Amino acid sequence: MKKGKTMQKTEASKGIFCFIGSIAVLLLLGIGNPMVLFAQRKVTIKLASMAPESTPWGAALNRMSQEWARVSNGQVELRVYHNGVAGGEEDVLRKLRLNQIQGAVFTSAGLNLITPEIMTLSVPFFIRNDAELARVLRDIKPDMEGKINEKGFFTLAWAKSGWVKIFSRREVFVPQDLKRQKLATSPDTPEISQAFKVMGYQMVPVMISDLLVSLNSGMIDAVYQSPVLVGGMQLFGITKHMASINIAPFMGGIILNQRAWTRVPEAYKPEIIAVSRRIAEEIGDSITQLESNVVNTMTGYGLKVNQISPEQEQAWYVDVERAMPELLGTTFNRDLYQKINGILQQYRSGR
Repeated sequence: MKKGKTMQKTEASKGIFCFIGSIAVLLLLGIGNPMVLFAQRKVTIKLASMAPESTPWGAALNRMSQEWARVSNGQVELRVYHNGVAGGEEDVLRKLRLNQIQGAVFTSAGLNLITPEIMTLSVPFFIRNDAELARVLRDIKPDMEGKINEKGFFTLAWAKSGWVKIFSRREVFVPQDLKRQKLATSPDTPEISQAFKVMGYQMVPVMISDLLVSLNSGMIDAVYQSPVLVGGMQLFGITKHMASINIAPFMGGIILNQRAWTRVPEAYKPEIIAVSRRIAEEIGDSITQLESNVVNTMTGYGLKVNQISPEQEQAWYVDVERAMPELLGTTFNRDLYQKINGILQQYRSGR
């Protein structure tokens, strides 16, 4: 009997050790091959974009989706909803907070809804060219990303999306030329409208979708917009003059909510960030080329580019500087403005 019991215990012990051994092998396989652990954790991220799929933004986001699948071995799926099908930026932000979508492309106006300091980048005639913008972004991006991330988001990438320009019925070389014309302003960017109003411009609130009708009716005479939008909407048939001076950079940000970002396996995050930021840089290059092509096409159909001299440029800069005491601390963030101004002064002096 004792011998039988001993044999039963031995067999039981063998069974237990075999079971433990099997678990150990699985764990070792998992440690050696992260795909085993992540196989059941496929993550899907729905990303909303206002841009049409046919634009450089649309093509780049589709490419980003493919790259995410590649670097994550198919474990992180990015589904892009183009053409504003998820709604305007305010609607998209609400859905992002509710996790109905997990990511979005925002313009400066949309980013401003998350943290108002962002709009300081769009102070008229403040940042003047691509080189200055690159220098400013290099120094302030960490702070801006921190402020966005504190609100429950993750800033995946920034992209330059061109420059806002002045398009008008009559030629514009100095501020007074534009002040004699009725200038359309978007209700989505009250800060920019207020800045122009303080500088003495005749501001008329008009939705982007109503610009052509408002121009045809004589309700407005001029707009400040991206050349790509002006070309796409064929506004240049009426606003036959484009001033060569840059008003402000047009920025885009790719933002995820933290809930989605925490679900992405840590092993894939560095590559996802890297490919997203590389593609964002490519967007900037594509937009620059597209803007140039669009302006060339519009000039072929009668658009006149008013080349503003350095002396005339200075009149615009003085005009906005005169208005800044009234705008700082109310319309634009004083601390960020001063920080950017310090960066620009240093850059312009060659330091």
